[in-house]
Amino acid sequence: MQKCERRSRARRPTSSPTATRLFVLVTPSGGKLWRWNYFYDGKQKSMSFGIYPMVALVTAREKRDEARAVLAEGRDPSVVKKLRIEANIEASRNTFERVAREWHATSKSQWAAVHADDVIRSLERDVFPSMAGGRDYPAVCLPDAPGC
Repeated sequence: MQKCERRSRARRPTSSPTATRLFVLVTPSGGKLWRWNYFYDGKQKSMSFGIYPMVALVTAREKRDEARAVLAEGRDPSVVKKLRIEANIEASRNTFERVAREWHATSKSQWAAVHADDVIRSLERDVFPSMAGGRDYPAVCLPDAPGC
């Protein structure tokens, strides 16, 4: 065997899948990842469940079983995982618009109906469009405030 063949083999990730196609992928740099191979729409795909040993075998199997259930429903588990992550990020995001709408909802009982309508209309017309992109609430502060 030539030296270049040994080097190219050493750089490839190695794995040993089981009958359920769950395995630990060892990267050339030494990282170890839980991976699961599956077929969706006639194509082989793979999904990662975390870093070994931070994710235990039992947890990796539970995640694989959840993904298999999603696959049995006819949906792509990796797409469902990405959508779930995006939904969690969006739900946890504390944007100025969300906080302003909550403030308006709690404060409008103290105002006349006309004033409450004027306030929300002004926010929607003047403030929210300029803050498109959903800046996080902690990033929004007054210019005179300390720390800004």
